[in-house]
Amino acid sequence: MKAIRHFGIVVSDIKKSLYFYKDLLGLKVKKDTLEKGEFIDNILGLKNVKVRTIKMSANDSNLIELLWYKSHSKKRKKGNTICDIGASHPAFTVKNLDYEYKKLKKQGVKFICPPQISPDSKAKVTFCYDPDNVPIELVEELA
Repeated sequence: MKAIRHFGIVVSDIKKSLYFYKDLLGLKVKKDTLEKGEFIDNILGLKNVKVRTIKMSANDSNLIELLWYKSHSKKRKKGNTICDIGASHPAFTVKNLDYEYKKLKKQGVKFICPPQISPDSKAKVTFCYDPDNVPIELVEELA
């Protein structure tokens, strides 16, 4: 294994998700493409796929990939809970968690709790939810 490449998140509304990840969290769009054709059909095991893929990052090389399926959209049966089986959540390091918490809360973003200090006092942590109720961990590393 050389590196972690990206974390993919299937979204129901690309405009709301772009607003959340780009405008509220501050990630930068690195690539925005519409994928279709034999290759994407084959690797996903689906037919006639049309998926808008938006790769985003902070100031490092780690990527979040938003996937908006134009061809195979699904309704969510229920929101994710933090203990569901499967990929649980992406986590982002922030400079000032109290500032981010207040800013996001003002925009109507739902949180599990206010920022908490970890038992070892090395981090301040909270979880919020994106527009599709995917849990997002926000962490401020403390000195």
